[in-house]
Amino acid sequence: MLKIDSTERYKMKTSEALKLVGGLAKPSKMPGWAYGIPAAECKTGEILKKIKGSTCEGCYAEKGCYVFPIVQAAQYRRLKSINHPQWVNAMAALINSKKSKWFRWHDSGDVQDEAHLLKIFAVAKLTPETSHWLPTREAWTKDYLNKKPDNLTLRFSMPMVDQKRAESWPNTSTVVSGPGRTCPAPDQNNECKDCRACWDPSVKNVAYGKH
Repeated sequence: MLKIDSTERYKMKTSEALKLVGGLAKPSKMPGWAYGIPAAECKTGEILKKIKGSTCEGCYAEKGCYVFPIVQAAQYRRLKSINHPQWVNAMAALINSKKSKWFRWHDSGDVQDEAHLLKIFAVAKLTPETSHWLPTREAWTKDYLNKKPDNLTLRFSMPMVDQKRAESWPNTSTVVSGPGRTCPAPDQNNECKDCRACWDPSVKNVAYGKH
């Protein structure tokens, strides 16, 4: 059983947390901070990217600045740090230091395994003033929804373009090639602006336009 000492978030200095888990990202389109690990290490995503018409085909996180050696090195350091016994407390310290209401998990990469998922849940519990958005293509995470803290929205990403949302999931996202997009970002300089649908558990599905 994962054991978390909630007092550690007050003891760990931001400098120590940075050294342990690496930094957070500040995507220009989003209202808060984000965290990424290598897209090449996605479990389901690595399979999907080879399937024509999948939402992982031509993955954005395996192009552009994401493939720069310095970025890749940083992402792999973050991936390795997940196994550190103080990873949860370090992540919570970093997120709390930003004093931001919004946080996105994995602008690159995905949940690795059960232990990783439960650690993310623990981080969310230690950052109660932050709303967390966890997108994932890992269907097995559905078995852990009853353990999810209220300030985290786990949104299952449908694997194929133009696929309807799975009604068995409380929160999903889809990708559409034609009409039906609900994400407003393309209409507002590719920014979220005042939209928080991805973080909002009352929004059952967010439909993104195909890149």
